[in-house]
Amino acid sequence: MSSNGSTGRLFVVATPIGNLDDITLRALRVLSAADLIAAEDTRHSRVLLAHHGVDRPLLALHEHNEEQQSQRLLERLQAGESIALISDAGTPLLSDPGYRLVTLAAAAGVEVVTVPGPSALTAALSISGLPTDRFVFEGFLPARRGARVKALAALRSEPRTLVFFESSHRIADSLADLREAFGGERQAALCREMTKQFETVLRGPLESVVERVTADANQRRGEFVVVVAGCGDGAEEAFPEALRLARELQPLIGASQAARTAARLMDVSRRAIYDALAE
Repeated sequence: MSSNGSTGRLFVVATPIGNLDDITLRALRVLSAADLIAAEDTRHSRVLLAHHGVDRPLLALHEHNEEQQSQRLLERLQAGESIALISDAGTPLLSDPGYRLVTLAAAAGVEVVTVPGPSALTAALSISGLPTDRFVFEGFLPARRGARVKALAALRSEPRTLVFFESSHRIADSLADLREAFGGERQAALCREMTKQFETVLRGPLESVVERVTADANQRRGEFVVVVAGCGDGAEEAFPEALRLARELQPLIGASQAARTAARLMDVSRRAIYDALAE
């Protein structure tokens, strides 16, 4: 697929998230013809490529070498080679390496081509049973609890559906923090090991999801996508304690100051509290 003196092309190729047969015919053609395949983990990707009879040179591109490797790959693209970028699973750049390479290539005038396919994000949304018309993808939650709690507090009044990735060794703690931040009644779907043999989806209030995961060690194994409903239409549902405080303060200091005080103390949206007081 070399371009004989002209600039090569960078193909961003989606690969299976679990089931090796979940790959498009076009993706296989692109991978088979590429001068080089840049993979997050070459050992992992060799399994997929061997399964489909693809035998092309591989080069590792991961979070620890992305800055240096991206510049080298850009030079090869500018020399006329075409490169396929893949991640361990799903669509590259969604919580995976590749952003720097795509940015460099685009800035240098290299054609960047999408080869769409599997994505854990859209797969989980499609089976969650929660609204999908508007959503926010947050990637992986912070590993440290303090940062995680702070991140979730900032999302407490988010009306759109929320999507998170999480690993097996943090899923129990993260679910507990989600329950604490959003309340046990907030609807959620825990999608585990999608497209694999032990795929499961736990749907229901966060309280119920936490209880089931706590009670069954098998539900804490594998790879997870957590989908959580937005806060709803009103402050009464999103942050009842803050609204209750504002209503108590309103006769004493007025609606505006009551909303500002409650929002600051409870770390929620001042505008939402004020609008609820005015209703």
